[in-house]
Amino acid sequence: MIRFEDLLEKVRDYNPDADLELLRRAYVFSALEHKGQVRHSGEPYLVHPLEVATILTDMKMDAVTIAAGLLHDVVEDTLTTTERVVQTFGREVAHVVEGVTKISAITFSSSEERQAENFRKMLLAMVDDIRVILVKLADRLHNMRTLNFLPEDRRLRIAQETLDIYAPIANRLGMAKLKNELEELAFRYLEPEAYDVLKAKVERRRKASEGVVEDLRRTIVAKLRDAQVPVVEVDGRTKRLFSIHEKLRRQKIDLDRVYDFVALRIVTRTIKDCYAALGIIHQTWSPVPGRIKDFIAMPRPNGYQSLHTSVISESGFPFEVQIRTEEMHLRAEEGIAAHWKYKEGRVGAERDEPYFVWLRQLLEWQQEVRDPQEFIQNLKIDLYPEEVYTFTPKGQVKPLPRGATPVDFAYSIHTDVGNQCVGARVNGRMVPLRTHLKNGDIVEIVTQAKHKPSRDWMSIVVTSRARNKVKQYLEGEEKDRAVELGRRLLEKELRRFGLNTRTLMSDPELQRVAAESGMQKIEEMLAAIGFGKLQARHVLDKLVPNEELKERPTKGVVSAVRRALAGDNEKIKVRGADDLLVVRARCCNPIRGEKIVGYITRGKGVSVHSVSCPNVTNLLYTADRRIEVEWDRGADQGGYTVALALVVEDRKGLLAEISAKIADVNTNITNIEAKTHDGHLDRMDMTLEIRDLKHLEKVLKSLRKVSGVLGVERAPK
Repeated sequence: MIRFEDLLEKVRDYNPDADLELLRRAYVFSALEHKGQVRHSGEPYLVHPLEVATILTDMKMDAVTIAAGLLHDVVEDTLTTTERVVQTFGREVAHVVEGVTKISAITFSSSEERQAENFRKMLLAMVDDIRVILVKLADRLHNMRTLNFLPEDRRLRIAQETLDIYAPIANRLGMAKLKNELEELAFRYLEPEAYDVLKAKVERRRKASEGVVEDLRRTIVAKLRDAQVPVVEVDGRTKRLFSIHEKLRRQKIDLDRVYDFVALRIVTRTIKDCYAALGIIHQTWSPVPGRIKDFIAMPRPNGYQSLHTSVISESGFPFEVQIRTEEMHLRAEEGIAAHWKYKEGRVGAERDEPYFVWLRQLLEWQQEVRDPQEFIQNLKIDLYPEEVYTFTPKGQVKPLPRGATPVDFAYSIHTDVGNQCVGARVNGRMVPLRTHLKNGDIVEIVTQAKHKPSRDWMSIVVTSRARNKVKQYLEGEEKDRAVELGRRLLEKELRRFGLNTRTLMSDPELQRVAAESGMQKIEEMLAAIGFGKLQARHVLDKLVPNEELKERPTKGVVSAVRRALAGDNEKIKVRGADDLLVVRARCCNPIRGEKIVGYITRGKGVSVHSVSCPNVTNLLYTADRRIEVEWDRGADQGGYTVALALVVEDRKGLLAEISAKIADVNTNITNIEAKTHDGHLDRMDMTLEIRDLKHLEKVLKSLRKVSGVLGVERAPK
């Protein structure tokens, strides 16, 4: 454990003018307030704030931030109030402590509504003072380092939250060093078997390539010296376990096909030296086509700058070379912390830095999103840096996420350009609007006045800006159609009983019924009827007394018919309605235990999807057609058929071992099909009988333990 005096010495080294007395007072105050408290590890609680302050010191933060790190838990975990912190340490320190306390109270594992609101609170705290999130990230990092002392359920929850929330935020703030450690620790706890297996494989490959890497490093140093290119350092590194794991899963390949497994990093003095070094590397070894990336000329949105190239040595050994200046290297590792100014008395970094620009834009875009689930989906896209760099015909750079299309490009220029987009030329050639753009593409958008967005665009756009703009238009158009359909359905119901539609559809009467149904406007009630969320008969019952209605449809018969049609889907029920047809979506085939969401379809009842289904984001472009559904506890538990796709290595006895593992967890295989590529087994598709989500998770965990199984995913039924 670091001593407080050592911490002071480190601060004094990089910031001689720091207010060390403030830090002493904060340390003593924290020690007194946390006295007698013990962590799960058995250590005194004071160890935690001291370690958090040390992490912030390693980031070379200012005295206010480090003091807040020492005090970050006193309001939450002791009897100390924010007012007392203000009186003792001033408003600036108290402001950061209060922001961290509010973020600490946020739970990200609750409903989408709570999660979206909590995300907004965190973003607002970050925009208000970026130091709040820096202290929280340091707090999370130390908690992850000591996660093994917690019960398993808390370990898994905190690790998942770290991977979903905090690592991406650190990534977006350019803090690669901190992000990498958070991801590695989360991976270790979330998938311990996969972590251990991959770690052993990587360690074997690393040892085998150790001598080769050192030879390559010496060769580079000699070549650059001969060419008189000044170099600060040249070192080698192995790709991180989590990055390798994600690459294997995403590309469905084995470890031998990871060409950037080893990377050599060259740190130079100037940008000119970076390009000179790149030329020497390409003169020495053969570059891999399409693997040269210039992030110096076109920095990533999180501020990252470097030259990347992949080359093949004379012996056929593939490796990556990263070239950057000292300043770029510091920024790549520390991100926003590398930009910190140490002048006392100022709040946060400069407001015009790219990190703040991103935060402000993100908040502006998300203010328009009312649907919590869509907010979360959009945020996941915005938290990751863009990967594709495209150009307008005039040479303006437009960074976009991987998978972006010309429609995304059009909306990045202007809303009107996006709305009126009818076609696109990429590199001078007309292409379909669903074309995925690539690095270096020159995109020209073809527009047509009065053209409107298409519903199909929701399945091809990936940027939150484009999605929000298309959704806004579709919502208006969809609602207009629903109002008209609702009006027709209500009039049809009135005519069934021979009632005067003109009289009963008068505004005062309908307004009264709308208010009784919990809606402010008649249009809202009619739209609810059109969407199927409100029955026309329900409105009729409120408009006309029961004794004046001559015809009575048999609700029980209708419900029975619907139930007969629903069959297996009776395991799901719609909240607040018992006569709607429910159908489980084939794209995700949800099973009991999964979070589910309903989507009202035209004439086909309610389509039920898993919340994690990739189609959900595209389907729920209007919140009006979303409906709450839940698993019926009273229904027969039964079972489900679930399809799995396995990416495998070709080895003898693999099928038998997989079958045995599945049998060990009391699971029946109803179908299995092995697929080959170039004469070698590389994939298996199988269908299993599964009881519920816990049963499925047990099966997946068992399969991932099989040597030779590279990946397991659910497949559409």
